[in-house]
Amino acid sequence: MLTFNKYYFLGFIVLLFVEIGIAQLSGFIRHTFGDFLVVILLYCLVKSFVKASSVSIALGVLIFAFTVEFLQMTSILEWVGLENNRMARIIFGATFSVYDLLAYSLGILFTIMIEKRALIHKTIAVR
Repeated sequence: MLTFNKYYFLGFIVLLFVEIGIAQLSGFIRHTFGDFLVVILLYCLVKSFVKASSVSIALGVLIFAFTVEFLQMTSILEWVGLENNRMARIIFGATFSVYDLLAYSLGILFTIMIEKRALIHKTIAVR
C-alpha cells in the first residue's frame, strides 16, 4: 500500500547527506561504512512510500543490494553505455566484493533490530 511517512523520509534525507559526505572520502569509511549505510538509506526511502512489514522491505532491499553487487561482476555499465560516467560508477560501483555483501547484511540486520526495538517500545507505550 502506498503512503507517505515523513519520519522515514527525513531519515532518508539525513542518510543521503551523510552518504554524499562519505563519497568524498576514500578508504575504510567509504568502502565499508558507506555500504552499511546505503541499505539503511534505501530501506528508509522505500519505507517512506510503502506501507509493508519492516522485514519484507528489509529483505527486498537486501536482495536489491545483492543483485547490484553481483551485477558488478558483469560489464553492465558498458552494456548500458555508462562505463565512463563517474556518477554511475559511484552509485553502481565498479567491482564486486564479498565484504560489500557482508556490509549490506549487517546494515539490514541493524535496521531490523532497530525496527523491532521501536515496535517493542511502541507496544509498551500503548499499554
